[in-house]
Amino acid sequence: MEESSVTAGASDATITVNVKFSGRSIPISISPDSTISDLKSLLLPPTNVLPRGQKLIFKGRVLEDSLTLTASELTNGAKIMLVASQGLHQGEGPILKKAEAVPRTRRDNRSSLSSDAKKLPVKNRLERWTATGVIALSECNLKAIPDELWASGSYGRVLDCSNNSIQNVPVKIESLTGLEKLFLNANELLDESISWEGLTTLKHLTVLSLNQNHLTTLPPALGSLISLKELHVSNNKLVNLPNEIGHLTKLEVLRANNNSFSQDEYCQRIYRKLLFSC
Repeated sequence: MEESSVTAGASDATITVNVKFSGRSIPISISPDSTISDLKSLLLPPTNVLPRGQKLIFKGRVLEDSLTLTASELTNGAKIMLVASQGLHQGEGPILKKAEAVPRTRRDNRSSLSSDAKKLPVKNRLERWTATGVIALSECNLKAIPDELWASGSYGRVLDCSNNSIQNVPVKIESLTGLEKLFLNANELLDESISWEGLTTLKHLTVLSLNQNHLTTLPPALGSLISLKELHVSNNKLVNLPNEIGHLTKLEVLRANNNSFSQDEYCQRIYRKLLFSC
């Protein structure tokens, strides 16, 4: 099946801008009516840079937070440069794309001490999570979601654990009662490893992204996420989509390309509120 995306409304409802940061280009899909401040919020998970530490430059000028993308003359395909202010990184700072671990045998005592000093204590990390509402743990070589983040409770609004090796989403996910966006892309999740019992209690969840895992089915319980606006399940092994997806009356974006169902099956699951061209 060809790669496709599903977006509510007209085909020009969103544009894609490319943000250059740390030697890579980050594509961001966003409404042209959104503000630059909204764009900065979307850039936090992939860059780990707090919005107040982001300076966005387009054609030699710094973009103003209060202006919309349209007012800033940003159109589809626009190229923006992100400059990050030192000391305003979420979690343990940005992840360098080509960073490699230095073998312990080659480290002297001084470098080991320096490395240990740079590690953020759990207490400080938790304080930052609760203060900002953003828990950024992508590309951290995790095999499980850290237990300490459950203490964030209702303060956690965004959880990004993408690009790890996480094998389980426990029922404790229900403790993040204020969670609005959950990103678990590119992990090792199987159908039975996600506690949908806990996940479906998150009544404020608007974005759920499970791209690039090993899912073959989505449960009927998915229909209980009544606030969901975006569902991303591309690059899995899904053979169908549940009928209960029709209960998601606020759903605006559904991306489920590169799975194992037929094109006819895919089209039949797109409901009245979604636009899809087969």
